[in-house]
Amino acid sequence: MPAGKKYLLLQIRNHPEVSAEEYQCFLQHCGLSAAELDVFNIYQHTEFSAEILQGYSALLVGGASEANVLELEKYPFVKPAIALLKHCVAVSFPVFASCYGFQLAVLALGGRIVDDSDCHETGTISLTLAAAAATDPVFSGLPDQFKAVSVHQQSAVELPQDCTLLASTTKCLHAFRLTGKPFWAFQFHPEVNRKTLIERLTRYQECYTKDARGLNEVLSSVVETPESNRLPRRFIQYLQTDLVAI
Repeated sequence: MPAGKKYLLLQIRNHPEVSAEEYQCFLQHCGLSAAELDVFNIYQHTEFSAEILQGYSALLVGGASEANVLELEKYPFVKPAIALLKHCVAVSFPVFASCYGFQLAVLALGGRIVDDSDCHETGTISLTLAAAAATDPVFSGLPDQFKAVSVHQQSAVELPQDCTLLASTTKCLHAFRLTGKPFWAFQFHPEVNRKTLIERLTRYQECYTKDARGLNEVLSSVVETPESNRLPRRFIQYLQTDLVAI
């Protein structure tokens, strides 16, 4: 990696153990060292501006096990997070947004998110690549169908303007790139593998499963997700080429 490159992880986590777990997930799947990845947790800093990006080469945005992007009064960090992503778009600052980050990105780009607790996409799911994925620098080389970790209760109902669909299920849009920008968003969790999924669902079982039986049914069906777990590293590798001006 070129000397001096550093990345910023925007976290939306209110529990220290989960925050630490997510940080390790991004380190592992991005192929970064701790010296290359800093954290800005917006639960701890509810007011912030684009100045937090100074000195960094890209922004990674993680998930949130509790916060709802539609509850602006309850979660005051949603508006500045959306403003931050709008700034990234305006200046072509590279973004890799996962799960909650995907939903923030949809809102920042003028799309719409709806509550969708009945979508039943909790666990590992099968995604289908869109035709555009074949030539996308992050998605190219993935099989037409692949497994990924998904845990969400809000969904995008339509693709935002000027975005290219890259992956979806029959129920939800799951990945897109903003056309002409180094900006990718994923409703699924490219940074989470089977082991972490099991730990996280067990910790938040009351949020995502009705009871112990429901949890066991989900956990018994989860599988490894090697293809989706390649995506964070592909994003970092893309930034190291001359294909994008940072």
